[in-house]
Amino acid sequence: MKKLRINIVQLSFLFFICANIYSQKYYSDNGDGTYTNPILYSDFPDPDVIRVDSTFYMVTTTMFIFPGVTILKSYDLVNWEYCSNAIERFDINKCYNLDGCNRYGKGQWATSLKYHKGKFYLLFMTLDEGGFLCTSEKAEGKWVVKKLPRGFYDPGLFFDDDGKIYVAHGYNKIYITELDSNFSAIKDDVLVYSGDIRPGLEGTHVYKINDYYFLYCTYGGPDGFQVALRSKNIYGPYEQKIVIRDNGNLGTGIHQGALVETQKGEWWSILFQDGGAFGRFPTLQPVKWIDNWPMVGLNGKGVVTHKKPNVGKNYSVKILPTSDEFDDTNLGMQWGWNHNPDSTKWSLRENKGFLRVKTAKVVSALPQALNTLTQRIFAYYSNNHFTSATTKMNFENILDGDISGIAIFQNPYSLIGIKKYFDKKYVIMINNGIQIDSTEINCNEIYLRANADYETSTAFFEYSYDGNKFLKFGNEMKMKFNLSVFTGNKFCLFNYATKKLGGYVDFDWFRVSAIPKYN
Repeated sequence: MKKLRINIVQLSFLFFICANIYSQKYYSDNGDGTYTNPILYSDFPDPDVIRVDSTFYMVTTTMFIFPGVTILKSYDLVNWEYCSNAIERFDINKCYNLDGCNRYGKGQWATSLKYHKGKFYLLFMTLDEGGFLCTSEKAEGKWVVKKLPRGFYDPGLFFDDDGKIYVAHGYNKIYITELDSNFSAIKDDVLVYSGDIRPGLEGTHVYKINDYYFLYCTYGGPDGFQVALRSKNIYGPYEQKIVIRDNGNLGTGIHQGALVETQKGEWWSILFQDGGAFGRFPTLQPVKWIDNWPMVGLNGKGVVTHKKPNVGKNYSVKILPTSDEFDDTNLGMQWGWNHNPDSTKWSLRENKGFLRVKTAKVVSALPQALNTLTQRIFAYYSNNHFTSATTKMNFENILDGDISGIAIFQNPYSLIGIKKYFDKKYVIMINNGIQIDSTEINCNEIYLRANADYETSTAFFEYSYDGNKFLKFGNEMKMKFNLSVFTGNKFCLFNYATKKLGGYVDFDWFRVSAIPKYN
């Protein structure tokens, strides 16, 4: 149970924060029958979406985060909740353990999601290990993971009416490959289309609608746009049409995603937009069939605020979790470890009500550290608020050389934390790998805060001795979305050793809120 010694100032602060969270929402549903894009204001890129009965399922890219290959579910395409993680960890290569190498920018991406004859299928590849197939009879898992003989770039899995299985794949040159029941290629790849608008045709998903085979693809990039290729034959010839080419409300192209039909016969497309430092955000766009082409948006433009899909009934608002009191014996699904964790070096049981993180490896910097716990940063539907994450940490048991705290991670990364150095303890701030500031302290508990501003792509850090008065510390971080990492900036909790193992810290809680900007 948490220590609730709350005074009037703290109560006032909590009331302000609670009121602020509800007035400055980070969820899409407006509560009046409409929604506002993006439907998830955080890093859920490369979406594929299907409907099974009355439930919609979505998979997105998680890359090097584990548990990963996250499945979300929804009943109205607007309100989403976590469903499962198909991959608990990857032990296929030592790089997933940060053992002398890493998988930043090289893990799972652009997964194809299908449901066929009572079974869910996930098909994806990694740049170095090749192709993988995950199967389960329930979206909630347990998922069976199978390594395939080969990988397929941006695969689009397809089960045809005659029982044949195909995968569309490729970059700029799109191929169709027939697969056997073990998902091995039966024949050689067949080239069916070469991108002719500009280089970069990719992200293919396959559908059969109104007797046409559709390859739903993107010409990618920050100004990416979506096309449909159609043919009466799976092997072509295909004709091409741009179905949306619009830099929407985020100023970036609406592209790469899926088509899905509701129970009431409406068609929709979930695509994504590049959102800068926070990653890539899913956007929900209506689809109107014109001359057997799926035209996206309204009059060629992406919608921002629009009427929710007709699914036959109304569903309540769902809010993806962020904050965590660490009172459970399992981590919430908002969390993921940076690469494979060492399960013997963290615990929610050793000190009940706390997340204990032990040093797991001697390293020189945060990007090499095992057991760094991460979660996506959500932007708010307001330009005058930034996203703030605060944690309370006990560091009584750190050892000389240990560094522990809270970070914002991409390339570059920055952090505020505690460092023990020759038996003295210091608050330090590291920005882009360089220690910017340091001050000696004499305590064993501290409050640390990371603040991220989506609008300006800047961040800053603070600390407090009592949880009330926070002191800004170090300098401002300039967040970036760097392809060397390939996921959006994330909040992180960490504890790593630079000299020897044996130290540990206890995180009491982690709380996210919207904080107004003051000029």
